[in-house]
Amino acid sequence: MCTLEMPTATQDFAGTLLHTYNQAALTLMISVGHQAGLFDQMGTMPPATSVEIAAATGLQERYVREWLGAMVTGEIIDYTPETGQYHLPASRAAFLMRSSGSDNLAVFAQYIPVLATVENDILNCFKNGGGVPYAKYSRFHEVMAEDSGQSVLSSLIDQILPLAPGLTASLEKGIEVMDVGCGSGRALNLLAKTFPKSRFTGYDLCLEPLEVARAEAHKAGLTNVTFQQRDLTHFAPDQPFDLITAFDAIHDQARPDQVLAMIYQSLKQDGTFLMQDIDGSSHLHNNLHHPLGTFLYTVSCMHCMTVSLAQDGMALGTMWGTEKAEQLLKEAGFKHMSVKRLPHDAQNCYYIVKKEITYPKVYGI
Repeated sequence: MCTLEMPTATQDFAGTLLHTYNQAALTLMISVGHQAGLFDQMGTMPPATSVEIAAATGLQERYVREWLGAMVTGEIIDYTPETGQYHLPASRAAFLMRSSGSDNLAVFAQYIPVLATVENDILNCFKNGGGVPYAKYSRFHEVMAEDSGQSVLSSLIDQILPLAPGLTASLEKGIEVMDVGCGSGRALNLLAKTFPKSRFTGYDLCLEPLEVARAEAHKAGLTNVTFQQRDLTHFAPDQPFDLITAFDAIHDQARPDQVLAMIYQSLKQDGTFLMQDIDGSSHLHNNLHHPLGTFLYTVSCMHCMTVSLAQDGMALGTMWGTEKAEQLLKEAGFKHMSVKRLPHDAQNCYYIVKKEITYPKVYGI
């Protein structure tokens, strides 16, 4: 038997892998805690036993106790053996509770179990090509809506719209607005409620989130917003729009180039295209220190890239990058654009794109 010790670098890597597996398991438990409301409850409680926590949340104590074991060994929740009490410190609760708004990072943990449901389908694609269609994903639209609710909805009126000079004033007066890849329609319904003189139309490929959007619009009594199911790859609206928006939607399209060309053609002269998308580079080496790099490439492999391939698309993926985005915008016809970022949003950037006014040629002058 060899008695030589493994090289330090090898030991370090093995330790890194073990740490990774622990963190992956912890991510799953964070998702459970978020969905079960455990963080929301514990963030407002003094130190308590598992029995008290289960009673406060209406959950089964044995499951709560085992979940707490993962939280304690994962150094998220503190435990006092003498009293058998658990405590979620305020400094950690601030990043795990729904009431924290855009600071709540627990919502992102849900992507991991959602993506894991298509692992076998993705493996099949590795071997045989093709892609995994939207219909295969359980809860993806629900999680996406919650994610965008934090990153977009919370700042849409006060921070995102002002990135485009004069846009808020135009919406208050009344303009025609189209949202591309509207999903569950939370952004569009908020805009419709805030700007009753403007008219809003949302398009999406999937029926499931559109039904949610329509139900919420009906519940709110909104009459200035409609939602339609369309494959935007081969689509041309029957009217021009003053404003077109796309929130985290373009890179998922089968043919982003064709969709951007449609957007350009569908804008009125001097109209505005407001596009929110992932903030990253088209070049891998520029993403080595991206704070969410591994996470975003994983989401791309397990969702964004493959749903595009399922439609025989370009498969640009989540990390198509600002360079590729600007290239496709220019190829679509846009000449004037600016890329802006918001302090609270490390994941996205915002493209403010104008369709220039063209004047007829005047001869003889």
